[in-house]
Amino acid sequence: MAQCTQVKPDLDFVREIQAAGGQSLKTCYQCATCAVVCPISPANNPYPRKEMVWASWGLKDKLMNDVDLWLCHNCGNCAELCPRGARPADVMAAARNMVYKDLTSPSIIGKWMSSIKGLPFLIAIPALIWFFVWAVRSGIKGSWFPRAADGRIVFGEIFYGDYTIDPIFIVTFFGAAYILYRGTMKLLERFRPEGTILMLGNVKPWYMHLWDVLVQEIVTHKKFQDCGTDKADRRLGHMAVFYSFAILAVVTAIVAGGHWIGKVIPAVAVHTPMPLTFPVKILANIGAVALFVGLTLMTMRRLKLDPKFQLSSFYDWYLLGVIWVVAVTGMLAQIFRLMDCVTWAFSVYYLHLVAVWMLFAYLPWSKLGHFVYRVAALTYVRTIGRR
Repeated sequence: MAQCTQVKPDLDFVREIQAAGGQSLKTCYQCATCAVVCPISPANNPYPRKEMVWASWGLKDKLMNDVDLWLCHNCGNCAELCPRGARPADVMAAARNMVYKDLTSPSIIGKWMSSIKGLPFLIAIPALIWFFVWAVRSGIKGSWFPRAADGRIVFGEIFYGDYTIDPIFIVTFFGAAYILYRGTMKLLERFRPEGTILMLGNVKPWYMHLWDVLVQEIVTHKKFQDCGTDKADRRLGHMAVFYSFAILAVVTAIVAGGHWIGKVIPAVAVHTPMPLTFPVKILANIGAVALFVGLTLMTMRRLKLDPKFQLSSFYDWYLLGVIWVVAVTGMLAQIFRLMDCVTWAFSVYYLHLVAVWMLFAYLPWSKLGHFVYRVAALTYVRTIGRR
């Protein structure tokens, strides 16, 4: 006797998907073109057709626990060839946006991150933090725009590293890292099916799969390349931003290490502001140039997207916008310092600190967190024998 399975659609969830960027969801009539044309979808468990079914039917648990949401690189091939204009890539992105929103606590941040209406709150928090620091330090120094004893513009006169920048950013970074870790563990738990997965043959530990993912896919951006040669500018833009972040992370580590270790071992001390000819400063400016190149390519691609095939969500523009502000204010702060424009230098540096704080503090709820979640998903599917 045949058994029937009762499907209980969550209509509110369908409306949420549509509001999050999947407006065209209901035009899908399940022809499977999207799954056929996707260059990176595995033959034994293709996407995004099944995700379109789950989204249309309001099967929230199925979609929110789906590992393939994170394997999709949003290249848009499926949307370009969809005969109904259902834009599957947008639906996949909308579903990911909904996972960001509810994956980690405090949930209010996820709510603010889901709409432009929350942007003023996201900006206000770091703006108040750094304004308070500025106000207190200006009271101590006797000026909002003080100069060093030798007349130079030194941002540490107000935003002193030992007592302001370093403690605030250390707490921010490790706090966000902990929240991101909790979110990643929660996401991996969602991926795991009920029961036990039987693995045959030689089984590598997860950390070796993680290493393979980082070396074979993240460093090379191979999946972006597999999406097609017509998407080459997308791969180049992502790689430029990725490597610029890596360069600037190295620079930050050198400066921080030189500052703190230099207190004990003066020979390795690194003093700021650094001369333009100092090797670490040269490396920092190379990273800044790479960041501008990558941001320009990514922004141009977003602006050129045909709305018939693919749209950009608030999540897309939020991350691009924040990184643009970080890059522009960082470069302008250096230029105004070199031009000896003390008021502009401190004002722009204040905006730079606000944007950098936003970039790291809200990372678990932003598309930048997607980088970590995608790496976790890629590692998970390799661990269970999928590719």
